[in-house]
Parts: sequence; C-alpha cells; structure tokens
Amino acid sequence: MADFPVTPEALTPQWLSEALGFPVQGFEVARFGEGAGMIAMVTRVLLTTGPGNPASVIAKFPTPNPTNRSIARTYSMYAREVMFYQGIVDQVAIRAPRCFFAAIDPATEDFVMLLEDLGHLRLGDQVAGCTLAEARAVLSAVAGLHASTWRTTRFPRVISHNNPAQRDGMIYAFEVGWPAVNARFPELIPDSARVAGEKMTGAVGRLLEEMCRDPVCLTHVDVRLDNLFFDGDEVVFLDWQSVCTSAPEQDVAYFITQSVPPSVRGKEDLVAYYHTELAGHGVEYDLARCRERYRLCALYLMCFAVSIAGQLDPGNERGQALGRVLLGNAMSALDEMDAFALL
Repeated sequence: MADFPVTPEALTPQWLSEALGFPVQGFEVARFGEGAGMIAMVTRVLLTTGPGNPASVIAKFPTPNPTNRSIARTYSMYAREVMFYQGIVDQVAIRAPRCFFAAIDPATEDFVMLLEDLGHLRLGDQVAGCTLAEARAVLSAVAGLHASTWRTTRFPRVISHNNPAQRDGMIYAFEVGWPAVNARFPELIPDSARVAGEKMTGAVGRLLEEMCRDPVCLTHVDVRLDNLFFDGDEVVFLDWQSVCTSAPEQDVAYFITQSVPPSVRGKEDLVAYYHTELAGHGVEYDLARCRERYRLCALYLMCFAVSIAGQLDPGNERGQALGRVLLGNAMSALDEMDAFALL
C-alpha cells in the first residue's frame, strides 16, 4: 500500500509540508474542468503558507475512471512520468515544470506528483493553432531535447516506442477510429487516404520498426499545443507520460502535422528549420534522411489523429472542434507529402 496520498481527499497540511519542503498551514483543492487530465486526475492545490513560498501547486493522481486507468497501466504512463521527474528531467535540455515531489507504488501504480503551477503562463491551444514564431520556438526546444539525448544509453529504463503494447494499441485504435472519422468527418478524408482503411493496420509494425532504428533519442511523444506553455520565447513541456526512445522526427512530425495550421505550415520548410537547429547543437545528421523519417513518422502518427478524433465525445463542443482540427491538419499534411504512397 502506498505511503503517500493517492487522491485529493487524502492530502493533509502535514504531508504537503513534508513533500514541498516548506510549512503549509492549510490548503484548498480546485479541480479543473472537462477535458483536463483524461488519463490522470489533475488538480490545483491552493496553499496557505509563508511569504516567498508558492501560493499553489499542481497535484496529479491516478484517474478514478477505470477505463482510462487501464489505458495508463497498459502503457505504464504513470510510471514513465514519475521516472522522468525522478531521474531524467535534470539531465536533458528542455524545460518542464519544476517537480517538488513524485512517487509511485510499482505494485499498484498508484502515484502522486506535485508540480510547479504555471497557470500564469499562456497555454497553447490546438484548436486555435499557433504562429510561425511559436512553431519555430517549439521545434527549437525539441531539437535541444533530441540533441542532448542523441543515441544516449544513459536511461536504460526508458523503453522503445516500438514495443508490443504500442503496436497492438495503435492497430486497435485505428480499427475502431477509422470508421468513426469517415462517418463524422468525411469531408476531411482525401481520396489518397482511402488506401489506409485497407493497409494501415498491417503497416503499423513495419512503420514502428523503421522509426526506431538508429539513430534514436529521448522523445516526448505528445508534443501538441495543448501540452505546451509559452513563457516569452521559451516553451514549457507538460505531460511526460509517454516518454520513450524513438526517431527524433516522431516529435517533429506530430507537432507539425497536427498542431500547426496548414496556413502556417506553408510559410516555411519547418523540417529544414528543425534540422538546422539540431545541427546547431553539434549533431551530424543527413537532411534527406531526416525528411524520409519525418514522412514515415507522419504516416504512423495518423493513427493518433484517427484514434483521438474517432473517440471524442460528440456532445463535447471543444472535443469535436479538436477532432476536426487535428484530423484535418494531419490529412492535408499527409496528402501534400504523398505519405499514403508508403502503404
């Protein structure tokens, strides 16, 4: 049994004081609205404490939703994020929220994390999209992460993205989501994508194998605007629940093809920009190879878009807008680069 609180109701001023390292006389838990923390329960804890101490922190706990909890367990999402904050975050060149406390029970995967509250910063919005300057800032940041972990062997506990759970999960998600997105968003599916319905599930394993061939590095995996805070020219990356090793282009392709609006994407060769940033960190890497893997990763990541857009609640207005935007962005990008020909 975990010796730390695993629900907001189990928090106490004494435990918060010990975990945070400064006295907490009292607190109030404020829950976030619909759509926040689907895989984990995310709350804001308002603190009564002394001057100079944070007035609030973000507390993450296991979700009470049994279906989402099962997903988290299948992909070891809680364990991955705790591992990242316990032993990786200080060794990589990227900004994440400060972690005050992180612990997990390996047997049950009950966990708790206390993170820096960045509510004063501007949170990205995948529905609204981003500017070219913001896109460049995100790609510069991920280039730093990738360069600082290029071909690294420092993190033996970090698994490859090419693993049986990931492969089987993506095949299942596509099989469920593809009929749904064709029914809900038929106008977003180009003719070139029709082949995906027949061949995508059979290609997932091959795509994963190609993506995870050398060179690989540490990848965030969920680089989308809803997981990013903007602090001036700096970007802060949230939700490290999927951290793994994979092709660096996985982060690049996910962000460009699903978060960057086509009107912004067309203003600059963002793959070349990312490659230049990577080279600026001293990484020697062929641009043609980078483009090839970007195209392959983008095709595989269509499974993410199909899964999300196909399973979002039709009654949730923001969810429907999100599904339409990310699916539309992905399909137009894949069509432009003739990625479906890879099938």
